[in-house]
Amino acid sequence: MSRDERKPRMPTRRDCVKYGGTVVGAGLFAGCTSNEGDDSNGTTSGSTESSQSASSDSTTTDESYTVSMSPMGEVEFDEVPETIFTRLTHLAGMAFALGRGNDVNALHAPDYYNDLWNQFTPRLPDVSLDWSGRYSSWNPDPEQLYELDSDVHLADPASVLALDGWNQSDVDEIRNNISPWFGNHFSNRHLSPPDAYAGEYEYYTLWEQFEKVARVFQAEDRYDALASIREDVLATIEADLPPESERPTVVMGGFSTPTEPYVYNVDTPGFLTAHVRPLDPVDAFGDDVSSGAQIDMETLIEADPDAIIVFGGMHPDTDMETVRTELENDPVGQKLTAVQNDRIYAQGARYQGPILNLFQLEMTAKQLYPDTFGEWPAYVDGAYPELPADEQFFDRKRVADIIRGEF
Repeated sequence: MSRDERKPRMPTRRDCVKYGGTVVGAGLFAGCTSNEGDDSNGTTSGSTESSQSASSDSTTTDESYTVSMSPMGEVEFDEVPETIFTRLTHLAGMAFALGRGNDVNALHAPDYYNDLWNQFTPRLPDVSLDWSGRYSSWNPDPEQLYELDSDVHLADPASVLALDGWNQSDVDEIRNNISPWFGNHFSNRHLSPPDAYAGEYEYYTLWEQFEKVARVFQAEDRYDALASIREDVLATIEADLPPESERPTVVMGGFSTPTEPYVYNVDTPGFLTAHVRPLDPVDAFGDDVSSGAQIDMETLIEADPDAIIVFGGMHPDTDMETVRTELENDPVGQKLTAVQNDRIYAQGARYQGPILNLFQLEMTAKQLYPDTFGEWPAYVDGAYPELPADEQFFDRKRVADIIRGEF
């Protein structure tokens, strides 16, 4: 069905959501008034989870509240969202961290990331996650968004506008007729958004964005508890970080074709390096190779990194033994310092949420500085290694309790 042929639909209560302080339309608002009594008991348990008073950009009037983030500005919610649309897994991972992972109805490559995330969940007691079979939303169809009828779209409207087949009226229509957008994509590498959003676009760290998402779900207490754990992890790293002269040169990338990898700079600003930048390694390429470029073995040997980080290496479909063997058998690859010293390490995802960020800070510290933080186990496949308690950077049970809301 084309967009011009859509059947008229009765407005739902969330059609009354005000966005940026403006009611979405007098006629639509009038159609909602008859539903006002339907939600007299409609608040969810999430709406009572916060142990904090609202901050300056999260205010409450009766049951409604607003949360502010660029590029959306102030977004008002009349109740805590239940069904959650996402595009990218850093936002799906935030829902997971807040105990709402199974309420996500869409994400990019859902079966792939379901399998990858579930390499970490076995270390979190009584925590489960199932994203299999969800709608794959890399370039979502507006009609499918109507079908999903989500309570919130955890996605950046500026990044959606940049997709093929989308224009500003489409973005506005979804916001006005279904539910708000709430996300910030271009903080990933501090890239420039489309011109329509360029003027006042702000960048956030992974955890700054997570704090705002927690306010959307009125779950600031879970954010505070997890943020405290992260601060302890960072303090552990900072207390024993070796001097600059002892830090390794590093290449990280995707090695699905081991001799022609896609590589990413370790010191790029943005949340994609949230697990690496605190460890302050030396980027093996410097300014010679742009982040996201595909390179050959000659380029890699010129950089000759001390360590290689393989994104997606922990996914069940990735054969790390094959990655290592192909590099060892390549006439150029076998000369790499990282290959000769067995320093080719599997990791998870670049678009990590808060929970993966905790695990990946721990694993990266051990991979890059084994003499300081303890050696990372030789990983071939399976779940995240079960480290001895005295070698863990954070308490798994505590994190699991927070996710479940039992803390």
